[in-house]
Amino acid sequence: MLQHTNPHTVICFGEVLWDILPSGSVPGGAPMNVAYHLHKFQKNPALITRIGDDEKGKELTHIFSSIGVSTDFFQLDNEHETGKVFANMNDQHEVVYDIVQPVAWDFISWNESLQKAVSEAEYFIFGSLAARNNISRNTLFQLLESANKKVLDINLRHPHFNQKIIEELISKADFLKLNLAELEFISGLYSNFTHLKDRAEALMDKFHLAKMVVTLGAGGAILFWEGKEYKHNGYTVNVKDTIGSGDAFLAGLISKWIDNSSPESALQFASGLGAFIAGKTGACPDYEVGEIDNFISMNEMKN
Repeated sequence: MLQHTNPHTVICFGEVLWDILPSGSVPGGAPMNVAYHLHKFQKNPALITRIGDDEKGKELTHIFSSIGVSTDFFQLDNEHETGKVFANMNDQHEVVYDIVQPVAWDFISWNESLQKAVSEAEYFIFGSLAARNNISRNTLFQLLESANKKVLDINLRHPHFNQKIIEELISKADFLKLNLAELEFISGLYSNFTHLKDRAEALMDKFHLAKMVVTLGAGGAILFWEGKEYKHNGYTVNVKDTIGSGDAFLAGLISKWIDNSSPESALQFASGLGAFIAGKTGACPDYEVGEIDNFISMNEMKN
């Protein structure tokens, strides 16, 4: 394994895979998508994952290397194939996933260099999907012991989770990101509230969370931040697909937090980046940083 000299500001943990769409195959996986966008904004991310010793794994490594994202923590698996997901769109432009298992990223193994990298990073981003297998799950929980600011993008995908795993993951988080359906499902395990704010506050109280964001699709997002509430109504865009738009949103938030932006500014930028990506095909389209500011400015002028 290569030794990096500069600590990474953000470490993302979990799945890297190929989204197999009706139009073809594109790289994917929430941690990979977040790392891609953070790299665009020069936040020096790294991804801890595992790929198969196959052509699809080599292609993913090449893609990351070619855009300058660290592959220092890509583990090679001689027994399991590189991850893949069969993704199809429904009539509401929502993505329906068939996530193959077991695959290489189910078997991410712990080592001291991973622990060191995580302990040096400002942010550690993780999700629930990589906790579906006990090998990667055990590695994740070991790394969480050394992590600083722990960001959980819950990312529930049936049948790849259970209540016990959800509770264990949230209890480790400093910040939780989830969508409205996930909020309704998880809060419904503990309360009978029907209003979004009541659901959110009940969940935050139960897990002693001071910071959480709920994404609302075309309706924007609500950020709960240390006793205050911030709402953004989102931006209008001609949706190509929603693959990775939530990941882009999270990357936008983290990027602005690293820059010490206000909660309002961070939420606005994240909303803009998420909408911009929804207007593109795939989770990691090529774009210039200035395009996001222009997109936000033009949409603000319309409102």
